[in-house]
Parts: sequence; structure tokens; C-alpha cells
Amino acid sequence: MPNGLARAAIRFKPAAFVGTFVALMMAALIVSACGILLETGVRASVPPTRYAGAPVVAAASQTAHFVTGSGDSRSESNTPLPDRARIDDSLVAKAGSVPGARTAVADVTFPVQSGGKSVTAHGWGSTAFTGEKLTAGRAPHAGEVVLAAPGASVGEHTTLTTADGPRDFRISGTVRGQQGAPTAWFTDSDAVRLSGHPGRVDAIAVLPKDGVTAAALTSQVAHAVGKKADVHTGDDRSEAEGSELAYAQEMLTGLGGSFGGIAALVAMFTAAGTVALSVGQRAREYALLRAIGTTPRQIRRTIATESLLVAPLAGAVGVLPGIGLARWWFGQLKDKGAIPEALDLSVSFIPLVSAVGVAVVTALVSGYAAARRPSRIRPGQALSESSVERLRFGWIRTPLGIAAAVGGCVLAGIASSLTGDDAANVALGIVMLFMLAVALLGPLVARGCAALFGLPLRGAGPSASLAAANSRTNARRLASAITPIVLAMAFSSTLVFMHTSEERVASDQQRDGITADHIVSASGAGVTADGVTKAGQAPGVTAAVGLLKTSVLVPLGSGGDRWLESASTQGVTGSSRDLADVQDLGVRTGTMASLGKGEIAVDAKLAESAHVKTGERLALRMPDGTKASPKVVATYDRGLGLSQVTLPAADLKQHVTSPFSSEIWTKGKAPRDLSALGTLRDRDGYATAQSTDRAVNAWANAVMAAVLGGFAAIAAVNTLVMTVLDRRRELGTLRLIGSTRRQVMVMVRWEALLVACAGIVIGSAIALATLVPMMNGLTGEPPYIPPLLYGSFVAATLALGLAATALPARAALKEPRT
Repeated sequence: MPNGLARAAIRFKPAAFVGTFVALMMAALIVSACGILLETGVRASVPPTRYAGAPVVAAASQTAHFVTGSGDSRSESNTPLPDRARIDDSLVAKAGSVPGARTAVADVTFPVQSGGKSVTAHGWGSTAFTGEKLTAGRAPHAGEVVLAAPGASVGEHTTLTTADGPRDFRISGTVRGQQGAPTAWFTDSDAVRLSGHPGRVDAIAVLPKDGVTAAALTSQVAHAVGKKADVHTGDDRSEAEGSELAYAQEMLTGLGGSFGGIAALVAMFTAAGTVALSVGQRAREYALLRAIGTTPRQIRRTIATESLLVAPLAGAVGVLPGIGLARWWFGQLKDKGAIPEALDLSVSFIPLVSAVGVAVVTALVSGYAAARRPSRIRPGQALSESSVERLRFGWIRTPLGIAAAVGGCVLAGIASSLTGDDAANVALGIVMLFMLAVALLGPLVARGCAALFGLPLRGAGPSASLAAANSRTNARRLASAITPIVLAMAFSSTLVFMHTSEERVASDQQRDGITADHIVSASGAGVTADGVTKAGQAPGVTAAVGLLKTSVLVPLGSGGDRWLESASTQGVTGSSRDLADVQDLGVRTGTMASLGKGEIAVDAKLAESAHVKTGERLALRMPDGTKASPKVVATYDRGLGLSQVTLPAADLKQHVTSPFSSEIWTKGKAPRDLSALGTLRDRDGYATAQSTDRAVNAWANAVMAAVLGGFAAIAAVNTLVMTVLDRRRELGTLRLIGSTRRQVMVMVRWEALLVACAGIVIGSAIALATLVPMMNGLTGEPPYIPPLLYGSFVAATLALGLAATALPARAALKEPRT
């Protein structure tokens, strides 16, 4: 009988299951899209480019390994490095001497400059696996260079600017450049010395003898280098070419895992509410079934069968647009340069089957939970309660809901006393706890909202008064409609206004901190130290400072909960006095009057998160992963708008690929000579350009807000349509007793406004309770909520609520009165 009842219910009352189908389909869409991104991140690999001709490559790990705690509390993490990690060149001889190795080549890649233009430099030995051939001349000797550049002639001399300064080289040969890119080859020993990283090489390419397999050679090389280098073969060789793949893996697993987990919970949570609403709307049917002798077990089996009939199909339909969403998202990440162009999206059956399984499990669990009361209640009581809703306190839901609300308040208090990422991490739990409280205490919250928002409706005419009465007496129905609106407002507001708040603080700090009159953004490899000096000696320029822009990894957190966080960094070429003339960092403690070797100045918020003070040493990782412990001589307030870490460029140059300054900041007039060094902007133009860069970084937050908010909005519309269609008998009765169509429609609109306003207020309160401690910890400032942007959220919510109730109500009123 249960199977027959389930099939009959779907066949003869399909409208009751349309809302459930849509909710489960959307849940499968979100889960499948995030699952595909997660799987792509886990399986990410790209074919090697530079090392395609080297079967075996030994290189340093391009991630920083960080260990905290010990014993059972020990945890390990790997963070992608901002720049290339290198290995000791003494390993070249060890790798080349293993059985089966024909030769081992020390490979380095670094920029040099010729006539102000950037030239990519290598050692000539690398041509053994890259395949370049001489078109004229011979291989270089010491003090010589082979060039692939227009106009180069064998026997001529050329001046190249390296990390050590300008040097004269004789052109010993020429090569046809790939795609016309200027390239220089030195002897292997000269290349290592000129790269700016003496005694270190990017990688070691090991070439096998005839008949030796890559697998056999790999094991020999791994044994020879031990733990001092990672040995790669196959597509894994791309990992030796830089940290781009590691960054892509981190981003994709973060989107698919962390955000995907939140999105999946929200999707399951909303779908469960829709399934419960669908079951609750058929309370009269279940009451009649109980009255004619149907057992509780048969009721539960009927609901479970309905779920099994609807959920698999909904899940299967949902995964198709889920694949489309994942492809669009992945394509956008490629277009913005966040992931390598050669990386392909991985689509397998695993995330698709998982998404369908999530839909089925969600439907079963929520159906069983909703069927618990109608299956256990006495038949007579069931008939009574199916006509008039009785609000009862659940002995499980109510205590859990109260505990979640109290937990959210406690976390908000804790987060307000924390700083930096500690506050941000705690604040993320606030929104989840408050949302859980709203879900568990939904009927009670709805009854309170109806009482509060219904007060002004009582004096607004008969239709408004009836809307207030309907809301008070149908709290469960009202709660089902309010909850998804709260979800949409809370999550969208938190993600969007987190960015607007950071953007506002960064813009304010830039406006107050940039005192330079002009800023040159260098083209190509950058500006040499001589170029900075010449800029300072130009007519009308009173101060000039070169800034080498990069990032370092700083350990944040406390106790066993610590991690490495990337911090924007500037290496200063020039005097501290000139730096003070072009930047007002807002020094809070200490002094930057004599920023010297082994010293560092950091943003005050970053220092608080790292638990260091002025005069102490900060253990950090340089861009190439080298451990360093510079002394903190000052902390300042404007790191978010300028740079979070400031140190001498001399301490930074050996840890980055390009030792040249990225920017020149000048005080005074801007002569035309500065334009030859790069793009010249005044302070306002530079601030605008930097804001554009931050806007690209905020794109991910906007997409996440659109995904979560859009799903919750669709769920809200779905729920509202379901509730209105379920009231066709009620609306028809109102027409039969003399209410005009206009009066009924006005009543429905007032109810929609009450639902939307309640959801907006509660969702906004949750977002505010999350944003205040989060922004206080990250920026020290209150959140910034643009009135027009918030107003658009409110207007969209009101419009959706009114449309989702007015349209089905209008259709229901067109049916003939009986």
C-alpha cells in the first residue's frame, strides 16, 4: 500500500511535489558544481612546458611546509610560495653521477635588461632539453652571451644589466628566438652567478643514457639527492616550473571544499525545509489515513517512497546545469589568470553521483523528520490539528535552537575581543549558528515576527488586519517562507559587505598614505637601482624611492591553530627619509627612521595576529620559502592600503626571481624622463589602478554571494509559491463569503510584505552580528554598508516576495468558486 499511495500522490497531486523537486534539483546543482571544482583541484595537473624535453627533473618543493603542535595535536599544512624555491647547485654533480644518467643540467631562469628592455636569461646547458639551435657563432664561454634578439651580431659587444649591475658581454652566437621573445644564454656557471642567487639553481634536468627508462632513472636520482629535492617525472614535472599549479590547486580545493561545504549545507538545509513544508501541507491527508487505520510505519514508508521517487530524478536533472555552472566558473578563473591556461576541468561520475546521493539523503532525512509527528499522533488529534495549527514547543528543536542562539551571541562576544584572522575565523561560525537557531526556532520566531510586524497592520484596513491574523495563526507556514529569505540576506550581505568594508578601509588608507606626487609602474623586469638613483636626481624631483613588490608568508594564529598567511610586501631601495616623503604609513609604535639590514616594519593588525611586538623577531618565510627572523622595529596602521610588510630591498633581492624595483615613488615635479621607465601616474590615478586590482580579487566573493544568495532566493520564491498554491481552498472560501478579488490580493500582498520584511530584518541582523567583529579584527573599523547596494538587496527581496505570492494568488483566484 505505501508504494501505491506514494505513486498516486505524485500522479494525482503533482503540484505538491513541484516545489520539492525544484529545491532538490537546486541542491544537486550546487553540490555537483562545487564537487567538480574540488575534484579538479585534487587531480590538477598540466603538461610541462620548459621541462617537456627532460625526462627527470629535481627541484625544490614550491610550497612551504608548516608544522604545529606535537604528538596527537601535531598538524601539517602546505602553502604555495609567492616565488620560486631553489635548490643547492652541489646536487647537480650528485644527480649527474647516478647510474643511467647521461648528464645533469643546472637550470636557471632570471631577467636581465638590455637598453631598458627585459630579456629572459638561462644557462646554455639548458638547450640540451629545450632544443634551441645556433643560427650563427658558437656556444658561450666565460664573459660571453648567446642572444635571440633582433639586430644581434656575432662578435659585437652588448651591455646587460643583471642583479649585480651593468656588465659588458661579447656576443658569441645567435639563436632564432621563440615568438620573437628576447632571450640570452650564458655559460652555466655565469648564469648561476648572475641570477642573483649564488649557489642556488631553479632545478636540475637529468637526461638518461640510451635504453634507460625514466622510472629507473627517477629512483636513482631520488636516492642521490635524498630529502634535499623532490624528483619529478611525467606531468608532475610541471610542479618544478613554479607555484602556479599549487596556487590553482589551493584555490579550486578552497572553492570546491570550503565554500562547497557551506553551499552544500545551505542547499541541503533549504531543501530539507521545502520537503518538510511539502509533508506538512498534506497533514489533512495523513490525518485521514491515520483515521482509517494506516499504521505509523506505513505513513513513514509512504513519505520515504515519495522521496525516492522524486529525489533521484531531481538530482539527475540538477547535475546537468551543475556541470554548466562549474565550466563557467572555471572559465572565469582562467580568464582572470587565477589558474593556468593549460589546466583542464575534470568531470567524472564521482561528484555527479555524490550530488544525486545528497539529494536523496536530504529528501529521506527531512521526510522522515517531518513525518515523525503525523505518523505518531492519534487519529482524532490528527484530524483536529490538520484544521487548526497548534504551536507546540519541541523538546528537541527548542533547546537546540536556544543553544544555537546563545552560542552565536557568545561567539560574537569572543570575536569582538579578537584581532586579525582569528576574529574572521570565529565570525564565520556566528552566521552558521544564528541560521541554525532561526531554522530550529522557526515557528517561534515567525510567531514573534507576526506579532511585531502585525501591529501596524491591524489599523491598516480589513485586508491588512486579516493578513496579520493569518500570519499569527499559521506560524509554521510563515517560518517556512521566512527562513530562505533570511538565508539569502545573511549570506549575501556578509560576503558582499565584507569586501565593501575592506575596500573602503583600503581606499581611505591609500588616500591618506600616498604622499608621493607621481608613481612609475615599471614595465618588463623592473627598474634597476641606478634607475631609481637617476629618478631622484631628475630636475624637480625632491625624493625618489624604488619599491620591490612581492609577498612573504607570516605565521598567524596561536597555540596549535596556526597557519601561514600571505602578506603583501615592499622592499625599499632608497633612504628612510625619502620613504617618509612619499609614503605616510601611519607609524603606531617604534620608528622607521633607520630601517636597516635584518629589520622589518609590519602592519599593526598583522603584528597582532602574529603575536609579535616592536623589538621582537618575526619568524617568517621569504618569497622563496627561506626561513628568516627579522627584528620588528615599527608597526603601522596603513598596511591594507599600502603594504603589510616593509623591509630593505637588499634583504629581499636574493629571494625573488627579479631583483629590480616594481615601482618608483617620487616627490616633486614629474619630468618626461620618468615616462621612459614605465607607466607614469599621479597619486589619484595610482589609487584607481590599485582599486581595480582589488576588484578582481573581490570577484570570487561576488560569485559566492550570487550562488548562495541566488539559491536562497529561488528557494524563497519556491516556498512562497508552494504556500500560496496550498491555500487555494482558503482563498476560494474568502471569495465565497463576500471578499472581493482586490481585497484578497491586498491581503496576500500584506502577508508577502510581512514575510519579506521579517526575513530582511533577521538576515540583516545576522549579517551585522557577523560583520562587526570580523571587520573590527581585520581592519579595526566598523563595516561599511553602501546604502544603495543594501537598498538594492532589500528592493530585490521585496520584489521577489511580492511577485512570488501575487502571481500564484492571481492564478488561484481565476479558478471558479465552488
